[in-house]
Amino acid sequence: MRKQHYATLKKLGIPEADAHDLLESKQRFPDGAQYRFEIPSTESPKMLRALIEEADRYKVPIHRVSQGSGIMMLTDDEIREMLVIGREHGMEVNLFVGPRANFDIGGMWAAPSGKFIQWQVRGQDQLRHAIDDVKRACDLGCRSVLLADIGLIWVIAEMRREGRLPKNLVIKTSAVMALANAAACRVAENLGGDTINIASDLTIAQIGAIRQACKAVIDMYVEVPDGLGGFIRHHETPQLIKVASPIYVKLGLRNSPDIYPYGTHIEATAVALSRERVRRAKLVYDQIQRQNQELKISKPGAKDLAVPEV
Repeated sequence: MRKQHYATLKKLGIPEADAHDLLESKQRFPDGAQYRFEIPSTESPKMLRALIEEADRYKVPIHRVSQGSGIMMLTDDEIREMLVIGREHGMEVNLFVGPRANFDIGGMWAAPSGKFIQWQVRGQDQLRHAIDDVKRACDLGCRSVLLADIGLIWVIAEMRREGRLPKNLVIKTSAVMALANAAACRVAENLGGDTINIASDLTIAQIGAIRQACKAVIDMYVEVPDGLGGFIRHHETPQLIKVASPIYVKLGLRNSPDIYPYGTHIEATAVALSRERVRRAKLVYDQIQRQNQELKISKPGAKDLAVPEV
C-alpha cells in the first residue's frame, strides 16, 4: 500500500529511494567525457594567472574557474583581463552575482537560524541590481554566471530565452543553495540551471538518485571549504564520477580563511589559496589515475565550455 503514496514521484521521474545499487551513469559531456575540474574562489586576474601557472607545473587540466565575491567587486578592466586569460587558455570563467543579503543592511543572515538567506537576493531593488550585474558581465564577454537565488535563476533564464541575454549563457547554481535531493535538483534544472551544485555531504547513493532524475551537469566539492562542512572526499572521487557523470569535480580548501569579498588587501593570501587549490586538484587527479584511469576527462578547450567571447 505504501507504494501508492509514491506514485507522484514516479510520474515526475523522481526515484523513490536512493540509488544503493550505484549504477554507472550513462550521461556524458558533449565530448564524451565523464568529468572536468573546477577551481572556485578565483577572484582576480592575478589569482587566475597563478592558478594557470600551477596547473601547467602540475600538468593537471582545469576546465572552469569560478568567482565568489561578485561581478560588482571587479572593475571592467579586471573582468576583461580575466575573460581574455580564460579565452586564451580555453577555460570557462564563471562569475558570481554581486548583490546578496549578507552584503546588505538586513540582519537575518547573521542570526543563528537565518544563515540560509545570506546568499539570496534581498528585495526587488537588490534583484534589479543583480540583473544589472549579470548584464554588465555579459556585455563584457562573460558567458557563465553563478547564481544562488531561485528567483534570480528563473529571471535570468527567462531573459536568456527572450534574447535579452546571450543564448549561450551558462547558468550555474551555487553550492550554498545546498540542493540535497532529486526533486530539488529537478526544480533548479527546470528553472534554468545548466550546471547544478549539489550539497557536498551527500552519499554516493543519494547522488546517484539525483543523476537518475536530472540531465543537468552536476558540480560538487570533493574538498569542501570549512563554511560548507570541511569534508575531504578525494578518495571517493572515482566512484562519484562513475555514478554522477557528467560532473565538475570542485576543489575548495579546508582550513583556509573566507576571502569574500576579495580585495588587494588580502592579495598574497588569496593567491596562495589559488595555488594550493590546484595542488589539491593534482592530488585528486592522481587518485583517479590510480583507482580508475579509464574514466574519461575532457581536454582543455572543449567546444561546449562557456569560454569568454572577447
